[in-house]
Amino acid sequence: MNGIAVLQQVMNFNDFVLTKYLDDLSDADLLVRTSPNANHIAWQLGHLISAEKGIVTSQLPGSAYPELPAGFDEQHSKDTVTKDTGFLSKAQYVDLYNKVRAATRATLAKLSDADLDKPSTGRMAAMFPKLGAVLTLAANHPLMHAGQFASVRRKLGKPVAI
Repeated sequence: MNGIAVLQQVMNFNDFVLTKYLDDLSDADLLVRTSPNANHIAWQLGHLISAEKGIVTSQLPGSAYPELPAGFDEQHSKDTVTKDTGFLSKAQYVDLYNKVRAATRATLAKLSDADLDKPSTGRMAAMFPKLGAVLTLAANHPLMHAGQFASVRRKLGKPVAI
């Protein structure tokens, strides 16, 4: 297995976890907060979608990604974490998430293992000096939020998902 295949597998596993955590949640459940200052899942899903597109295109500007709805990035910025209105349905988030992940997979499929060793650029370079490290962040970012999803599930009395 090469580096590209490993990144693809990591994405597959993280998408499996995210899907299991979302399966039995309603649109209203996506707006539940575990504490007053916690981000709800709707905001987090939008953040994951915007961030992935931004992370990958910051390093690979020619990457083809779907257009997000007007105002989407702003609705899911750090300035809106306290808002509870104006968010999409679960089905809409899942659709956008899947489209963005498919674009990332397509971008990965065009790379070689040698590309993963290329230096990263911009603000990502300090923490993630190689393209492979940046793409590992993009692949793992959903799992970084999964713990928060699990906490919401517990608050709602949902069964253990996995």
